[in-house]
Amino acid sequence: MTKDEMIAMIAQSTGITKGQATSAMLTFMEGVTTQLKKGKKVSFTGFGTFSISKKKARTGRNPQTGAAIAIPATKVPVFRAGKRLKEAVRK
Repeated sequence: MTKDEMIAMIAQSTGITKGQATSAMLTFMEGVTTQLKKGKKVSFTGFGTFSISKKKARTGRNPQTGAAIAIPATKVPVFRAGKRLKEAVRK
C-alpha cells in the first residue's frame, strides 16, 4: 500500500476529504519523525513502537576490490510490532 492509497482509504472510511486526510497523514509522519530526532520513542499500544537503534562503527569490505573500509557509527529508525498487530497478521 502506498501513501496515496492509505490517504484515500482514510478519507473514504472517515468521510473527510482527501486534502484533510493528507494533512492528517503528513502531521502523523512529522510527529513521529520529530520525536525520533529528539531520541524519544513513539508507542501505540497494541500496534507497535517506533524507536532509534544505534549501530556501532565497524569495518566492512568493498565487494569489488576487497579493500577494507570504515563504516561509521549511525542511528537508524526501528519499528517493533505490538502484540495485537502480530496476532492480526498471523491469522
